[in-house]
Amino acid sequence: MKINFLGAAQNVTGSKHLINVQGYNLLLDCGMYQGKREESNRQNSTLPFLATDINAVILSHAHLDHCGTLPILVKQGFAGKIYCTPATAEIARYILLDAAEIQKQDCLYFNSHLQEGENEIFPIYTADDVQKVIECFEPIEYFRNTNQWTTLNENIRFKLYDAGHILGSSIIFLEITEGATIKTLAFTGDLGRERSPILCSPEYVTENVQTLIAECTYGDRNHRPLSDATSDFKNVINAVIKTKGKIILPAFSLGRTQEIIYTLHKLLDEKLIPSLPIYVDSPLAENITEIFPKFIKDFDKDFWKDFGNRGESPFSLKNLTYTKSSEESKALNNMKGPLIIISASGMCEGGRVLHHLKNAIENPQNIILLVGYQAENTLGRKLQDGISPVKIYGKSYNVKAQIKTLNEFSAHADQNDLLLYISNVKNLQKIFLVHTEPSQSTAFKAILEKTYPSLPIEIPNMGDSFEV
Repeated sequence: MKINFLGAAQNVTGSKHLINVQGYNLLLDCGMYQGKREESNRQNSTLPFLATDINAVILSHAHLDHCGTLPILVKQGFAGKIYCTPATAEIARYILLDAAEIQKQDCLYFNSHLQEGENEIFPIYTADDVQKVIECFEPIEYFRNTNQWTTLNENIRFKLYDAGHILGSSIIFLEITEGATIKTLAFTGDLGRERSPILCSPEYVTENVQTLIAECTYGDRNHRPLSDATSDFKNVINAVIKTKGKIILPAFSLGRTQEIIYTLHKLLDEKLIPSLPIYVDSPLAENITEIFPKFIKDFDKDFWKDFGNRGESPFSLKNLTYTKSSEESKALNNMKGPLIIISASGMCEGGRVLHHLKNAIENPQNIILLVGYQAENTLGRKLQDGISPVKIYGKSYNVKAQIKTLNEFSAHADQNDLLLYISNVKNLQKIFLVHTEPSQSTAFKAILEKTYPSLPIEIPNMGDSFEV
């Protein structure tokens, strides 16, 4: 068995891991690279393998950096099945259609503001390409719900465990037969946190795992308790009420937006913040939020304690408005604060949030609140690092708004969560650290080497291959 690391190797986007077993090619994730526009277009439009060589895909979850280039895969000739949980199949449909629409709108905007010497840009895929992906989805329940494996061929079968990262996210466990030898491999996908709101904590794989491919996005740090972040969030809201400004909150439409609404609902119920207008400016977020009640069986006990037992939805508030049209979105720019605008994308790399940022970024009354990991070279990272001016749609803006970060809302496991999970993996013989930048992975590897001195640990580079 050979593992080829073709994405999310020493960076946190573009997840792609290709498993070769006796001529069968299994792709774990097919994610979009996010970063500088030219580099992103180059990496996303050209796959690092022939699409026609891939026999099957198992998708860990529906975030764009894990599923976003599936339309390119299908467009270039992939004709197999894409296995994932039912929730992931439903959500990925919206995520991919939204990505196609954002590309279309961003290209129209960029091309209408071309400077001399600049070339037109074009979407890398369309809604029609997405529709062909949807036809390939093969929903598979978590193993806990069925006690059934899924067989790919005579040598490979797999099951899905709950990763606790976002709705539908899974840990992929593979059992592979090579001759008289049975090999096992687990891929964490993106691993959730212990005791995060709404979803259950990550499930432990019950079988022996010889090879583990583990994300370590926050391998070099620990999050403060979520209660601390909630308190800071309350203080940010109360501060912007005094300045009568706006909070621009870039958030992924899937997972982060729902957690933020959940938290706001609790703060309002506990009368820790006054009622102020809250806008979710993302049709995608609204569509995804409507999916959540279908999978209420996957929610944790805190949800039932806070809302479920009294039959209340955490995602409905009297002062919460979901904007639908672009006209409604544009109208938010002319509104006076205090108010909160939650809009995608979470790393400020596209979508409606860019328009809100360029409108709000030069006003010191406003606060830009970053609530998730900001990958290298993204606009979100530049804001987080205090860079000014920054470019939005090719135009420079001086950053005068306050920039605040609350990483505690991240849906990614921190260092302690990762160590706890790995300590529960049985018979581990090799580990690969992915979905991480070098500073995080090297720090986490050093800790693992102290704890497990005889365990081989690799931090693969893009394009590396390993026989296991």
